[in-house]
This record gives sequence, C-alpha cells and structure tokens, in this order.
Amino acid sequence: MKFASAIALTFTISNNNVVDAFTGVSRIGRRSSSFGMTDTFFADDIEKQTVGYQAGKADHPFAKRFGDLAGKKVKTVGESMEEFVGGLDCTINPLYRSMLTDLVGTTHLTTVDARFTYDKVWALGFITSMDVLLKNYPERDIAANIVDAFTKSMGFDEKTLRADADTVSSWAEGKNGEDVAAALRGEGDSDVAAIAKAAKEEEYWLYSRFFGVGLMKMMEVTGTEVSFDNMKKWVGTDLGKSSQKAESDLTLWGGVKSKLEMMETLMKEVEIREKKKQAARLEAKAEAAMKKAEEASKI
Repeated sequence: MKFASAIALTFTISNNNVVDAFTGVSRIGRRSSSFGMTDTFFADDIEKQTVGYQAGKADHPFAKRFGDLAGKKVKTVGESMEEFVGGLDCTINPLYRSMLTDLVGTTHLTTVDARFTYDKVWALGFITSMDVLLKNYPERDIAANIVDAFTKSMGFDEKTLRADADTVSSWAEGKNGEDVAAALRGEGDSDVAAIAKAAKEEEYWLYSRFFGVGLMKMMEVTGTEVSFDNMKKWVGTDLGKSSQKAESDLTLWGGVKSKLEMMETLMKEVEIREKKKQAARLEAKAEAAMKKAEEASKI
C-alpha cells in the first residue's frame, strides 16, 4: 500500500489558505529597515537573480523528478486540523491538547511531502506512537475516538495501519538485532527487506519520525538496546541513509515518554484526591442522615 502526495517546494499562502505547489517567488513588502534602506532594495536584487525562473522547471534532478507537480494544490495544515477536530465526538483533555495539535501538524507536513512513501515500518511507528501517547488517557473510548479522527485526517485507514504494524512487529518477534540489521541491508525476502531495498534505490527517500519510532519498536521487540549507536548503525550503515534525524528523534521520543510518565503520576494524584473528596462528602452525608434519624427517634 503506497501513499504519496505533493508538497510545495516554494509556496505562497493565499488569503483562503490554499497552498499552491511550485509557485513563483513570494512578494516582499516595502518597509523601511533599521539601516535606512527599504526592502525594495532586497526585492529588486532577488528579482534580478530569478529572472526567467519557472516553477518546477529548474535544471536540476529534483525539479525534473517532481516538476510535474507544479501548480497542484496541496492540502493545508488547517484543513487537516479541521478534519481532525470534526472527527472528534468530545473535547480533548487539556493535558493532551497541545501534544495532539503538534502531532497533527508535523504528521501533515510529512504526508503531503512529494517524497513521502507509506510503508509498514512507518505504520508500526504510527501505531506505537498512538498506543504510547494515549496509554493512560482517562477515558478509553475517547482515546479510541482520537486515534480514529487523527488517522482519517491524515488520509489513512486505522485497520490497515494496525494490520501492517502487526505484520512487522510479528516478524521481529523471536529475532535479534542483527536479523533486523540484515533486513535493513536488503537481505532476505521479508517486508522490512523490501522496504529497505526500495529506500536504497530511492535517491530522494524521505525519513520521517514515525519510521524512526518503528525502528525503536523493533529494537524493543528484538531485545536490542535502544541507543544512538544502534540507531546510527541501522539507519546510517545498514539502510545507507543519514541517521542524524533518527538519532535526534530517539532523544525526543525518550523525552516524550518521560513527560508522559510525569503526566500519569499527576493524573493518579488528582484521581486519588478526588476519591478522598468524594469519600469525605459521602461520610458527611451519612453522618448528617444518622443525626437526623436520631433526632427523629427522640421525637
């Protein structure tokens, strides 16, 4: 299953929030600078350097590869956010609101990139992220609704994502780190090996955060230490791609999980306090009822 859509290499945002891919150079305002010059100077200079420029027509392999996407409209972050919110049946817990808003935005920017290609490792990272981030969400039915709304807003089917994620996770069970490394080198006939071969053949292969989380999940399943060295080896040496972003995401993912643990502790403390308050209220009502009954018996 493969999903790929266009992203604007250069773009302008119109008043109605429609983004046109491969549009021309954006206009620069004519305001005065602190050096006594106006922006007209810079605008004119840029205009001189871009005379004859045509969107998507540059003499470069990248433009030749994706130039046919010039002028095509791309779904905006705002539209994805509207779809996400529209798919919710209730209000999101304030503790999770900012995190989910950021997640919708960053995932949108990945999936509209012309270089993005869906694969099962990415699906594993997507599902793992959802399971971990919403593991302790107070209302389980709302958590399920959030995953459903988020998945649909990105143009995916949750059942397909979970099935693909399970395929990779099941394959990794009973294997070790070197087995995964071999697959990432393109050895064997597994889905992971096929994904690795496709990535190696793609000059403009796009790494994304969920792909990295998918690798981290495979490290956990195979009993491989989730470390910078192993991430650098799997992505940099075995897959043959830059591992810089993957290593950065490893740090980010660790930080997110730590914050979630603190959030879980906070929520448990709140729950305990609420239960104590409720118990105190019930006790007070019981005492009042007993007192009233005693008074009535005396009469």
